[in-house]
Amino acid sequence: MSHNHIHKHEVKGKSLLFSIVLNVVITFAQVVGGIISGSLALISDALHNFSDVLSLVFSFVAHKLSKRKATLNHTFGYKRAELLAAFVNAATLIIVAFILIYGAIERLFFPREIASTLVIWLALLGIIVNGLSVLLLKRDADHNLNMKSAYLHLLTDMLASVAVLIGGLLMQFYGWFWVDSVMTILIAVYLIIVGFDLLLKSTKMLMLFTPDDIDINQIIKEVHKIKGVNKLHHIHLWHLNEEELHLEAHLDCSNDITMSEFNTLLHEVEVVLFKKFGINHINIQPEFKKEDPKDYIVQD
Repeated sequence: MSHNHIHKHEVKGKSLLFSIVLNVVITFAQVVGGIISGSLALISDALHNFSDVLSLVFSFVAHKLSKRKATLNHTFGYKRAELLAAFVNAATLIIVAFILIYGAIERLFFPREIASTLVIWLALLGIIVNGLSVLLLKRDADHNLNMKSAYLHLLTDMLASVAVLIGGLLMQFYGWFWVDSVMTILIAVYLIIVGFDLLLKSTKMLMLFTPDDIDINQIIKEVHKIKGVNKLHHIHLWHLNEEELHLEAHLDCSNDITMSEFNTLLHEVEVVLFKKFGINHINIQPEFKKEDPKDYIVQD
């Protein structure tokens, strides 16, 4: 198997660990404040923060596991751990969102007075804590799906706190206690939108789907331009994780060549696939007039 490595941003786990500590503090404060004030939006924000604590811990553990080396029993190591974390985090975002919507609708029919001053101060605390966490993870989120899932959890927390603050101010000055439920629903809808996008991306990778930005027909076209290639077939293309893009295929050669000659041909194929498509792990099975299906995609 060929290994052509692309230089990647080195993702650290320290920012994630610090964010976990911050979110534990804000979650505890919001739960107590929500119970005292009677604010469903504040409690729902705390529930969201608590789910974030769990997801951040999961992301942190997955990040550490992904760095472990491969063994005889784990030939790929734990490189897909972060994809699994991203999938679970996205799913929890959506589940929490529906729980919030249910509670908010129920509260619309049975409104209650809310201690808005406490809501305002705790919302401000949430904005500061989550805003700091978002800044810490922003750079890593641009390079890693697992970190992006953690980043999105924290970003939605910050936006939720902004919504709670607006609701608290409206309740304080106008007595509009129904705003608490409306803000909760808006927060939840946003969670569903961002969660679904992340869930879809991580699911595609876990299911070994062909990356959306790569056309297999173009791969075939480019490889078939190489002298000595008859037909590339039995093609499989998938992401092992975000850094490693794998391709395995059968390569039917035009001539009955030696192994050293095939090595030269293989190198040309590797260069084309890496430079034009970013495929950095390649496993090619050489053939010459072998009696087998020659379809591009074959169900093994």
